[in-house]
Amino acid sequence: MVNGSVGSWRTFVSITLVRAVPLTFTGLAVALAFRAGVWNIGAEGQLYAGAICAVAAGLSLAWMPGLVLVPIVLGASAFGGAVWAAVPTVMRVRFGVGEVITTLLMNYVGIHLAGYMVHGPLQEARGVFPQSEAIPAAARLPSLLPGTRLHLGFAVAVILAIAMAILMRRSRLGFQIRALGASPEVARVSGRIRTTRVLAITFLASGAIAGLAGGVQVSGVTYTLLESFSPGWGYTAIAVALLAGLDPIGVIVTGVLFGAMQAGAGAMQRDAGIPQVWVGVVEALVILAVLGLDRVRRARLTERAP
Repeated sequence: MVNGSVGSWRTFVSITLVRAVPLTFTGLAVALAFRAGVWNIGAEGQLYAGAICAVAAGLSLAWMPGLVLVPIVLGASAFGGAVWAAVPTVMRVRFGVGEVITTLLMNYVGIHLAGYMVHGPLQEARGVFPQSEAIPAAARLPSLLPGTRLHLGFAVAVILAIAMAILMRRSRLGFQIRALGASPEVARVSGRIRTTRVLAITFLASGAIAGLAGGVQVSGVTYTLLESFSPGWGYTAIAVALLAGLDPIGVIVTGVLFGAMQAGAGAMQRDAGIPQVWVGVVEALVILAVLGLDRVRRARLTERAP
C-alpha cells in the first residue's frame, strides 16, 4: 500500500493526489453541510449530476475557447449539483422531511440517470460503449505540474478549502452556519438568524461543491462520462469530513490520506495478493473510531458539567 501511494514522488503526485481531488471536493461539501446540522448524505448523486452537466456543457459548447469553456464547464457542474440538492432542500424547508432519507435516495436517481445518459442522449456516436464522447481539449483542465497527471483541480480544491475556512471563521454567514449546527433551537429563538434561509443556502452550496467534484473529475481525468463514474467518493466523503473534524483545512489532509489508501489498494492486491476491498474495511473502521472517540469526549464533557 505504501509503495503504491507514496513509494515515489511521481506516484504520490500522479496517483495519490489525483485520487485525492474528488475526495477533497466531496469532503468539503459534506463538512459544510454537517457544520450547519444538515445531514447531506447525497454527495454521490450530486457528483453524478455535476458530471452530467459538465459533459453536456463541454460537448454542446465545443467551439468556445478554453479560457471561457473551462469556467463554463465547472460552473455547469456546480449548478447541476445545486439543482440536485434543491429537491431535498425544499422537502426539508417546506415540508419538514428529514434530509437523510431524501438525499440518500437521490443518490440512486443520479447514478441511474447517468447510466441512462450514457446509453441514450449522451452515448458516443458509434453506440458501442456505455460512455459519452470525449469533451474537447479546450474544456480540459491544464496540468498543474508538467510531466505529471496532477491537474489544476487540486489547486482549486485547496483554494476552496482556504476560502471556506475564512468564511466559517471570519464572516457573519460562517457564524450563523456554526450557530445553526450547534443549536438550531437557540439560533431560531435568538431572532438574529434566519435559520431557514441559512439552512437552504448551506444545503445548496454543499450540493454545488459536490457537483463541482464531478465536473473537475470529468475535465481533469476521465474527459468522458462513464456509467460507473464514481467508486463511491460521495460516501467516502463522510469519513473524510468526520476524520477532519469538519474543518476545511483538515479535509485537505484527510482527502490525501484516503486518496493514498485508494491509490495503494491496487498495488496491494497486485503485489501482496490482498483484496483491495480491505481498504473499504479500513475506511469503515476510521468512521467507527471517530464516532467512538467523539462519544467518549461528549460523555466526559457531560460528567464535568455542573
